[in-house]
Amino acid sequence: MAYSPGVAAPCRDIAEDEDAAYEYTAKGNLVGVVSNGSAVLGLGDIGAQASKPVMEGKGVLFKRFADIDVFDVEFDHDDPQAFVESVAAMEPTFGGINLEDIRAPECFEIEESLRDRMDIPVFHDDQHGTAIISGAALLNAADIADKELSSLNVTFSGAGAAATATARFYVSLGIPHENITLCDIDGVLSESRAEAGELDEYAEPFARGVDGGDLEDAMEGADVLVGLSVGGIVSQEMVRSMADN
Repeated sequence: MAYSPGVAAPCRDIAEDEDAAYEYTAKGNLVGVVSNGSAVLGLGDIGAQASKPVMEGKGVLFKRFADIDVFDVEFDHDDPQAFVESVAAMEPTFGGINLEDIRAPECFEIEESLRDRMDIPVFHDDQHGTAIISGAALLNAADIADKELSSLNVTFSGAGAAATATARFYVSLGIPHENITLCDIDGVLSESRAEAGELDEYAEPFARGVDGGDLEDAMEGADVLVGLSVGGIVSQEMVRSMADN
């Protein structure tokens, strides 16, 4: 009865109404954590196979804190369209998709395409999860320091998916756009770099009207540093150069 012929009745019901899968199967509590390992935080492009421990770890967090079941799926795809096709084909299996550790700007295209195509929730953790948690920390820190969000100068170490999404979220919280500086491996995101075609469409809105400068320069006098890049690049002297209060 657990298999055939017992499963025939729910199969027929689902064939008539696909939403019945949420009643008869585990779909409604099953999330696919999907990655190609192209942008693992702190490790970079390590590939699909090496990213599997990260995805399994995310599954443990889902289960521990939300009692949501997870299958991790690692695709060896560099082509965004191939990735989209593979994930979209899994819609009958999952109740939701958690995209993880996919490099920018491909991650933006992938998420947008999947949201358009799929009828289940699609969530890119590196963008929205990071932004939400970081935003909560920012609100609490501003409250403790008795500072208005509109007065804060924020520097980002990193300019990828997590950084640009978090920066956009900070603007929605009340940080002035002009008070945000993003830095990548080549330095401060500037208008001259944007004009030279060095910035993608998601980073370009944060290009500053200054030329040159690196993370050390951008941290001087800043109220907040958001580290969304590799570790070990911020010295004590750089922290001391930030705003006193």
